[in-house]
This record gives sequence, C-alpha cells and structure tokens, in this order.
Amino acid sequence: MLAKRIIPCLDIRDGRVVKGKNFQGIRDVEDPVVMAAFYNESGADELVFYDITASAEGRKLFTEMVSDVAREVFIPLTVGGGINTAADFERVLTHGADKVSVNSGALKNPSLIDEAARIYGDQCVVLSIDCHRVGNEYHVFSKGGREDTGRELLSWAREGVERGAGEIVLNSMDTDGVRQGFDLEMLSLISELKVPVIASGGAGCMEDFYRLFEDLPWVSAGLAASIFHYREVAVSDLKKYLAGKGIPVRI
Repeated sequence: MLAKRIIPCLDIRDGRVVKGKNFQGIRDVEDPVVMAAFYNESGADELVFYDITASAEGRKLFTEMVSDVAREVFIPLTVGGGINTAADFERVLTHGADKVSVNSGALKNPSLIDEAARIYGDQCVVLSIDCHRVGNEYHVFSKGGREDTGRELLSWAREGVERGAGEIVLNSMDTDGVRQGFDLEMLSLISELKVPVIASGGAGCMEDFYRLFEDLPWVSAGLAASIFHYREVAVSDLKKYLAGKGIPVRI
C-alpha cells in the first residue's frame, strides 16, 4: 500500500494565512512564507496554497507570493485560486507550483480540465471540490463556497476525472473547521474514482486521521489547517502515531 500523505493547507487572504469555520468567520493566522518554511521542516509530505478570495473577487492569483512560498519548500506545492484558463496554469507553474488546483474555473468551463491535462499532464491537474449537504443531496459549490451550482458531487467528480483531473481534493463545507473528524459519509460517495483522493475538512486530533485511513483505506491523503497552524498537532508526531497504528506513512 502506498504511504498516506499528510498535507497542511495555507488559505491565503490579503497576503496572510487565515482560517475559519464552515467557510465563515475568517481569522488571521500567520505570514504564508514563514508558515511554508515551518511545514517544510516539519515533515509535511506536500503543501497546498489557496488564494481563497481570487475567484469571488474575479481577479488573478497573487503569483508573487507563490514564488516566495515556493522558495521555502522542497516538497510538492499545489496552488489554487482564480484559475480560469490554461494561461493561469502556466503562470502558476512558472512561479514554482508543482500542481495546480482548479475549482470555480472548471465549474464555469469544464473543458479547462481537458486542455490543462493535455498540455501539462493529468498529474498536474488537481480538481478541488467544495461540497455541502443540501437536503438529501451533496451539492458542489463555487466561488469559495458562496454559490450553489446545483451539481451533484459524484457526477461532477466523475466528469472531472474523465476530462483528465489526476487528483481530487474533497473539501467538506459541513465539517470545515469543526474539528470533529473528516466527513467519511461524503468521502465514501466517491470511492469508485481511480485517482488519488485527498480528504479535507474536519480534522481535530490525530485519531481523526487514523479513522480516515482505517475506515476509507482508498483515501490517499488527509489535509488540515487549524490543528497544524495552532501547533496543536505536529506533523512528525502525527506520522509516528499513524505508523504505530499500522498506517503506512513516510517518516
């Protein structure tokens, strides 16, 4: 079995790392360059950088900050926010990203996934999905969780993979920042996908990661922010804990 990845996430607004709850109540945390350097030294397997207001504000992602962060890390860096064209992929990649995360831009123009995968390879294209329960369904939201697209989770995830997305990040809006565990029910809906899936939203302690990988062994990685940002859980300690529980990780 492939080693499970532990991935901290930097949500960026106005040049700062921020964190909220259920995509609301955003609070300032730290300078992104300082935090990137910290995670690079802490044993993180990858790092995700999201410019969380770029799409909603209709602007380009701040690539200068991507360059600053990329200089501090020697682990894979995924960057997203305001990605609407193949030229945006090119711009972000040339500033140091290893993979590009697309969300609202792909919902608006699904052929962007095809084009980016054809030019840069599917391993470079990460489809990020913000999902929220609406009645008895799981709807995909765009613009940083502000707009319900009406699309159903599994159908959109399938389409994204068929078009060439090489990885899926599933962000549960219901568990985001709540710290009561990953949304296993929501994640289980996309178990059929044949690409790596990263679970995001809800991690509150080390046991939540164990439960994720134990109950859903096909999930490739766990992504979190708050528990790492506030030094409540160290990445190195989490990996030792998981290894002791029989979960394969890179120590």
